Amino acid sequence: MGRGKIPIQRIENSTNRQVTFCKRRNGLMKKTRELSILCDAEVGVIVFSSTGKLYEYSNTSMKSIIDRFNKLNEDHGWLMDPASSVKFWQREAACLRQQLERLQESNSQLMGEELSDLNINQLKDLENKLQIGLSNVKTKKDQMLKDEIKVLQQKGILIHQQNEELRTKINLLHENNAELQKVIEARDMEKEKATCYQQWI
Repeated sequence: MGRGKIPIQRIENSTNRQVTFCKRRNGLMKKTRELSILCDAEVGVIVFSSTGKLYEYSNTSMKSIIDRFNKLNEDHGWLMDPASSVKFWQREAACLRQQLERLQESNSQLMGEELSDLNINQLKDLENKLQIGLSNVKTKKDQMLKDEIKVLQQKGILIHQQNEELRTKINLLHENNAELQKVIEARDMEKEKATCYQQWI
């Protein structure tokens, strides 16, 4: 059974009201970000909670958005005519909804969905877009593979250099050990000669 629809009226319970505010505020900010990304729109949202706390989001600069809005109001005289301002923003919202619908439709078609209403020319155009997109993906993939191979080659060269340095150090240790062994053998021989000489005397 689905959840009941929440009536649009003030929530009396302060805890429930705060929880609902947080959820709805996060949803509003998420939709605002999506709108700015999907439609390349300049968006700003200002929210004051019941306790007076400020929450805001802008995809550019809140100050620049407010300045732009105020300038638009001054240019069109909307500060003196609120009805015109409402109509303008209604038209803007309708335009943004249409842009969003077109983008969603285009995205669905690129995914191979909702193709039944397309004619031959539209299908050819979509095919060209997919081929261009596939070519771009292939080019990007090849470039990434080349970059990865280059990095691996550089790592291989570094490992080879480190191995050569290690081999040089090992050879040097062997030479030092050989010299030390000769010194020890010479000392032992001298001791043995001295012992034999004393016994002979």
